[in-house]
This record gives sequence, C-alpha cells and structure tokens, in this order.
Amino acid sequence: MALPATDSARAQTAPPVLGVQSPAQQPAESQTQQIELPPAREHPGLINEIEKLFEKSKSVLPPLKSPGDTFNDLSNLARPSTMVTGRAACAVAANGAPDCKIGADRLCQSNGYKEGKGIDIAATEKCSPLVYLPGHKRGPNDCKTENFVTRAVCQ
Repeated sequence: MALPATDSARAQTAPPVLGVQSPAQQPAESQTQQIELPPAREHPGLINEIEKLFEKSKSVLPPLKSPGDTFNDLSNLARPSTMVTGRAACAVAANGAPDCKIGADRLCQSNGYKEGKGIDIAATEKCSPLVYLPGHKRGPNDCKTENFVTRAVCQ
C-alpha cells in the first residue's frame, strides 16, 4: 500500500512544464503589466515631408475612375468610325463665325451615320453677278464667304 501513496503525492507536486503556457498558467502579475509607449512625435525629415505631400495631393488630384467607367471610355475609343467626303454647308453662328458641327452632322447623316466631326472645311466666296460687269465698283455687301465641310469622321 505504500506504492499508491507515493504515486499520488508525486502527481500533486509535479514540477512546472517549460515552454508555452496558457494564460491560465501564467502568473497573475504578468497579466496586469502593460507597456505604455510615449506619444508619437512629428520628426522633421524627408519621409515626413513626403507623407505630408501625399496627404495634400488627395484633395488636389481628381478622383480615379472606376474600372467600369474606364472600360466604357476605352470602348468608345475602339468604336469603329468612318471618314466620309462630300459637301455640306456650315451654319452661321450668332457671332458671325461658321458653325460646322451642324454641317458635319448633315454630311454624316446623308451617308447613313448618326453624327460626325468635321476634318476639312473649305471656304468659298459667293458674289452677286454685278461684280463681274465691267466698270462696277465692288461694294461691301456684294460678296459673302460660305463655309462647307468637305470631309468628316462619322459614328
């Protein structure tokens, strides 16, 4: 009967196991111990100045486009377009300058497209038949300049 008593006493007084211990096995004082770090200070230097530059640039630069918007922009560039030739008159804008967007659209629509952008514009002078008579002095309203779109890119 002496043997069972020594085995149980030995089991109760077993030495601690070395290695990783669970939080329940760690001493109570290590759980209450906390490390306090000093507050972060601003250190002048190159890295700090670069960081400030990036922070400021976020408000100055335009926002990035989403991948869907970028893909739509690329597909618009890849959309097939055709160059057409012909002759379509440019409208006169309110300030007297030619407005050839309307002429380019008309040229493209006459070839079955929706809209267009003018590439080549020709200017001609249209005069009254009196200008060609001998001895007639040319007046300011005898001739006017007309503009035509002669080549356009259509989509």
